[in-house]
Amino acid sequence: MTSIGGVEMVDWKLAVTTASRLARPGPEISREEAREVVAELRGHAEAAEEHVRAFTGMTTAAGHDTPVLVVDRPGWIEANVAGFRSLLKPLMTKMRARRGNGPGGMIAGAVGGKVTGVELGVLLSFLSSRVLGQYETFAPATRELPGAPDGGGRLLLVAPNIVHVERELGVDPHDFRLWVCLHEETHRTQFTAVPWLRDHLEAEIQAFLAETDVDAGTLLERLSDAVQAFTGGRRGETAEPGATGTATGTATDTATESGAHAPERNTDGRSLVDLVQTPAQREILARVTAVMSLLEGHADYVMDGVGPQIVPSVVEIREKFQRRRAAGANRLDQILRRLLGLDAKLRQYRDGERFVRAVVEEVGMEGFNRVWTSPNTLPTAAEITHPGEWIARVHRGPEA
Repeated sequence: MTSIGGVEMVDWKLAVTTASRLARPGPEISREEAREVVAELRGHAEAAEEHVRAFTGMTTAAGHDTPVLVVDRPGWIEANVAGFRSLLKPLMTKMRARRGNGPGGMIAGAVGGKVTGVELGVLLSFLSSRVLGQYETFAPATRELPGAPDGGGRLLLVAPNIVHVERELGVDPHDFRLWVCLHEETHRTQFTAVPWLRDHLEAEIQAFLAETDVDAGTLLERLSDAVQAFTGGRRGETAEPGATGTATGTATDTATESGAHAPERNTDGRSLVDLVQTPAQREILARVTAVMSLLEGHADYVMDGVGPQIVPSVVEIREKFQRRRAAGANRLDQILRRLLGLDAKLRQYRDGERFVRAVVEEVGMEGFNRVWTSPNTLPTAAEITHPGEWIARVHRGPEA
């Protein structure tokens, strides 16, 4: 990984240890029961694969199959740190060139790496107890983290979080585990059946990072403006929190499992991450958000389409899961979700599912699957909310 004189600019090991130390303990469970949960999740993932393929008409491309890994919270943390490390390598190289290789740069690198490692660890500890499942796309394959033959890609099912939520909801655990697997297996199918999707997303993310202003003074000034916006625009003034509705779905995860009525601030609905972006980054983010809305909405649509056939208590599960989201969370959880943009992620399920449903109703599943033809057939942000525009462009345009 990029370093200065052997000093990492992000202390990745410290990020892992910090997150693992701060992560909340999972539910109490015997060793035998834990083995049974792991075995059942693996079996459900395999069964879900067949149901998803039959419903969507999508099949894994030759040489692009990926493994299913049942992990605990530290395992999820390690996989995501590996993914961050791989994705951020070009940005770290850029920062090293800007900082220089002198003694001052080495000291700054050592201190900054520790600070950033702790910050990343705190963030991941918060998320590690909320993610039910995730298709991890970018971490390179290793012995501990196997992936597709061509590199990355694996489905992570976070067993302690799934057990925690099924107990909290009081639903049939076998049905709930299969329900979660249906959503996550759809994501796995998306990436294994559409080989160019991973490279497309990685290119967009790298373009986003390339636009990052690594001048510390500029970044701090932009961050200061963002913080003032979140506190009502003037120092010493705070805005009263309002309530915004949460979307339906689970996390690319069935990804954040705890929903909230997030506090609304004077930010035009944008998170802190949004507010420190450049205009060019916002354009890239709009495209990436459209793709993620498609992926999440498609997974929700498939889960609702297949669920009633194979999950006897799916109506009860969906109702309780939605109610749990709408119930909210504590104030700190609300603030963190808002700052990290997690409430925006929940809206992706709603908007994306509406897009998929509208397109399938108009042109059928086969017609919808034209979305996977190339990056040019992916919906734009405007088309996600106006599916008819995508249908007109892809199915009725001059090249249709």
